[in-house]
Order: sequence, then C-alpha cells, then structure tokens
Amino acid sequence: MKIQQLHSWQVSIAQAQEIQRRLAAQVSKTSEVASPRFIAGTDISSPNIYGVATGAVVLLRLPELTITEIQVAAQELDFPYMPGLLSFREAPLILAACQKLSIDPDLLVVDGQGIAHPRRLGLASHLGLLLDMPTIGCAKSLLWGRHQPVEAQRGSFAPLRAGEEVIGAALRTKATAKPVYVSIGHKVNLEAAVYWIVQCCRGYRLPEPTRLAHLAAAGQLKLPRENQAEQGYQQQLFS
Repeated sequence: MKIQQLHSWQVSIAQAQEIQRRLAAQVSKTSEVASPRFIAGTDISSPNIYGVATGAVVLLRLPELTITEIQVAAQELDFPYMPGLLSFREAPLILAACQKLSIDPDLLVVDGQGIAHPRRLGLASHLGLLLDMPTIGCAKSLLWGRHQPVEAQRGSFAPLRAGEEVIGAALRTKATAKPVYVSIGHKVNLEAAVYWIVQCCRGYRLPEPTRLAHLAAAGQLKLPRENQAEQGYQQQLFS
C-alpha cells in the first residue's frame, strides 16, 4: 500500500494539533465506495512493559467476510497518550502493518474516530488521508459531541452533533449492547459509513473488521489453514 508523506511524525503537541486542523480541510465527505470486494480493519494492542505495541490489519472478502489476509507489526510507541491526538501515537504502527498487505482494501474500518473529533481529524480520517482510501471511524466510546437516546433495535442510530453540525452517529449494532460511534473517515458519507458497519456486524457489538483486528493485535487470531497458502502466494506475487 502506498503511503502519502503528509507531515513529519516528530512533532510537538502544538504542532500535531495544527497538522490536524490543516488536514481536516482535505477530508472528503463524498462516498467513493460502490461495490467493495475487500474490507479491512485495524487496531493496536496495549504496549507491553517495554513500551512496544502490536498493530494489526485484517483483510476480509465481501460479502462473506471471510478472512483473506492478516498482517501485524510491532514497535515502540513514541508519542505520549493524549485524547484527541491518538493518531500521532497509533498511526505509524498501523501503517507499518498495512504496508505488508498484498491486496489493497477497497474500504478501511478503523477502531477510532473519524471527523467526530474536536479538530475533525481523528485516527480514521488521518489514516484515510495518508492511505488515500475510503475509511470509516467506528469507536467504542464517545470523544466529542452529543446525541439523543438510541432505540434498542439493532440498526437504530441517532445523529451525533457538535452544536448544529452532524459529525457522526451513535449506532446500535446489537440489541443488548451499548452503541458504537460511527463517523466519516475519508471518501465516504455518513449514510454509507453506517450502512457498511451494520453490514459487517455478525452478532457482536463491534463490526468484524475491527473485532478481528483487535484479536490479531493481541496474538489471538491466526489465518485459517485453508487461506494460509493463498496469503503466501499473494505475498510472493506482489512482492
């Protein structure tokens, strides 16, 4: 996967915030997702005692959501943990894993915020710009904005607002579970983002791309045996 070099990663907190403000203006809210064949999810593990974390990307084939490829990367997290600046901490590790993919996904689902962010550039939007691909933010917790109660039925959602601006949706993906927070990452609109998250849920609160990426980052997911030969062939073909 080709990564655009939009800025340095060796920045101060103030510089990181300014980069977010600048890049937010480049986020596309127009959907470029038509009939995706491959969807990927990303996540990272908590750092170990040495400060090293593992980033994972899991590639799934649509519409079956069968696992096609799993890639991981491990490295030290250099940027401090700060809400609102997680992309400067996590993105380099996720990009390292994404670079190993032999097939580029048509759509990327990120365990984090898109434009539902105080400066409208969360991890999903940041990755979308760096990878120049459609991305969706699907976060487990609320970072920014407010919403009305969400009805109990699966697929129900309430607009997430910052003032009068709609910045995402609180989406009920499972009747007995808390909602997740969906927002535009890049090159999708909110309607498409909500649609694809619902399509990717298989009885869990989290959509399969990020649920499986979480397991892969923790070392708890391996590629099914029947797909191992295919991944090895793809890596040789595209290397």
